[in-house]
Amino acid sequence: MAGMKAHTEYMTLTTKKRYEMVHLTPQVEAIVKRSGVVDGLCFVSPMHITAAIYVNDHEDGLIEDISTWLEKLAPSWPGYKHHRTGEDNADAHLKALLLHHETTLPVTDGRLDLGTWQRIFYAEFDGQRAKRVIVKVLGVMAE
Repeated sequence: MAGMKAHTEYMTLTTKKRYEMVHLTPQVEAIVKRSGVVDGLCFVSPMHITAAIYVNDHEDGLIEDISTWLEKLAPSWPGYKHHRTGEDNADAHLKALLLHHETTLPVTDGRLDLGTWQRIFYAEFDGQRAKRVIVKVLGVMAE
């Protein structure tokens, strides 16, 4: 019987802009490979409440459309009650809620088992400082 394994790695991201979408699929695939898990699950989550992880197409027009949609639903605006605390990032918290906070993806034959157009993105809404993302791979090792 093959053994079970849990493998954890942390990525640190510092975006150049306050608001940025970062394609993470290659980095996550490398972590899955390093884990040695051949069949299981890969969990990816930002360790921050003003960021999100989502899975969608890696197409520039769509990424721009997602950004426009988020800005319509949670616009940058000075009147949020959260800003009375001295913060200025209420819209970042709201935008993060609109996207997936985390994702869990299948691992098959030692690789991420993604659909044709599925790619993993880190969505940063209050960036320009170091933020961590946890990647945890759980599953069966090769015999």
